[in-house]
Amino acid sequence: MKFSKLVKVTFVAAGLGAFVLATMAAASETKGKYFFKKNCKTCHTEGKSGKLVTPLTKTQAQWKQYFSAGKHDHGKEQLTKYLTPEQIQDVEAFLVAHASDSPQPETCGG
Repeated sequence: MKFSKLVKVTFVAAGLGAFVLATMAAASETKGKYFFKKNCKTCHTEGKSGKLVTPLTKTQAQWKQYFSAGKHDHGKEQLTKYLTPEQIQDVEAFLVAHASDSPQPETCGG
């Protein structure tokens, strides 16, 4: 690979990395908790149609893998059926930050 082409590829990769970090930084745990309680807990509560789900249900890596796949209901549906892409980012931020192996694990409360 020519040096100039390598520099261009590196520059593009660095720019993409900065974009991803900026997008992730924009996610809000507070909003994520709200959207999780408002949208997800309607089914994912004890005695409801979906199994009980809280941030403690998975580790940080498992939550990241779940959101990376973007699927719901055992891969049958897109997460975007239930939440906007921005809401998904917020819910992911909340669940990862409070997962079972996080520095501050917690349930989502009431």
